[in-house]
Amino acid sequence: MGNSRLISVVGRHVSMCATLIALGALGAGCASQPETPADTAKPAATTSIPFPSTYVPAASAPTLIRHATVLTGTGERLDDADVLIVASRIEAVGHDLALPSGGAEVDASNRWVTPGLIDVHSHLGVYASPGVDAHSDGNESIAPVTANVWAEHSVWPQDPGFEAALEGGVTTLQVLPGSANLIGGRGVTLKNVAATSVQGMKFPGAPHGLKMACGENPKRVYGGKSQAPSTRMGNIAGYRQAFADAQEYQRQWEKYARELAAFEKKQDTDDDAQPPSEPKRDLGKETLVDALEGRILVHIHCYRADEMQLMLDLADEFGFKVAAFHHGVEAYKIADQLATRQVCGALWADWWGFKMESFDGIQENLALVDRPKGGCAIVHSDSSEGIQRLNQEAAKAMSRGTRIGFDIPPERAIRWLTANPATALGIADRTGTLEVGKMADVVIWNRDPFSVYALAEQVYIDGVLSFDRAHPRPPRSDFMLGQQGGAQ
Repeated sequence: MGNSRLISVVGRHVSMCATLIALGALGAGCASQPETPADTAKPAATTSIPFPSTYVPAASAPTLIRHATVLTGTGERLDDADVLIVASRIEAVGHDLALPSGGAEVDASNRWVTPGLIDVHSHLGVYASPGVDAHSDGNESIAPVTANVWAEHSVWPQDPGFEAALEGGVTTLQVLPGSANLIGGRGVTLKNVAATSVQGMKFPGAPHGLKMACGENPKRVYGGKSQAPSTRMGNIAGYRQAFADAQEYQRQWEKYARELAAFEKKQDTDDDAQPPSEPKRDLGKETLVDALEGRILVHIHCYRADEMQLMLDLADEFGFKVAAFHHGVEAYKIADQLATRQVCGALWADWWGFKMESFDGIQENLALVDRPKGGCAIVHSDSSEGIQRLNQEAAKAMSRGTRIGFDIPPERAIRWLTANPATALGIADRTGTLEVGKMADVVIWNRDPFSVYALAEQVYIDGVLSFDRAHPRPPRSDFMLGQQGGAQ
């Protein structure tokens, strides 16, 4: 998503998209990238995708959920409707559907069905429970820019918080580094399934996220140290230099590719021709170049409207797109601009006032960001407890929007928890709505999910019954074995 000159990238960065295409795991961030030219340089270390997803949906029999109030996530509500799951996918949504041979039928009368909930901002696994120093793996606070680190390398799959989130209907989540740094590193999108390794949880083909943070946190962390920043102007200077360095790194690989192509043509006629030297690989700059070109989606922790505007100007300067502003308690002040630029606001229902940059938050924030045509409001958690009650957080925002005259029915609000976060994560073509062919990530609720009394009764991930409140299973985390009451 850079400018036209940047899109002609060579070397490792284009080869990664080509590899994804070859594996059939193309992420949304790669969809507009050109195929790799035959003469493109490819560093030997990047001939395969590092730390690939090993997640494969378990086999499951067809499941027909009958007589439910269905919120599809597309803005539609269907009463007394059915949802048919076959081979881990949504086969059909409608009325009077037929159950295939060998399938199971679930009577969901007087209950509601939604897509699985998606949290775009979580630190589960990198700040695992119990909250002890040994589990504090979210911030690599050694330098203001640590674009080289990946959150997935800190994720502990046995964090009991994953199971607690599942019991709240969360089927997919993005785990991010913390916000100590200007650029904290890569986030990873996970399926909320039991696994012994993070690769077993990784959402196949999902693009990485790049975690950035503006405002008080970076200048607070580094203000007393020898390295910048200690001011907001230092923050901006730090981002600009990091992306300027990434552009120079990109040009080095472009130059190498040109010289390599010239050498390959020349060597047939000149035995003395010497190949060019391959540039030294830099993992941090590699990540930033991928962000410049749209293969990594940019997620920015940012509270104040003025700073969000500066970050949008930064994106314009270097030619990348912001996928979402996270926390954004003042997003309501620039809601129209966010909608026009197709930038999501990943927000809380009512957190505010806990530091100066959060002082001007209002409880109508989510509703106001959702209101403009093209608005993309998201309810996120940033909390191992809040992730268990995303539906209730959304309900609070609905009520505040209703009080100022907005019509926010359940079929609209459910998008804050499903379709919109899927868009921000680059996976909306595969999940986030109950549409034919999409992943069968489905939640059956005991009532309207926006009721304070709502509970997720059953949760399906790729058609597999992963949580059943009426028939609890032993804890999936060894840490919880032998403890009463589970992870709630």
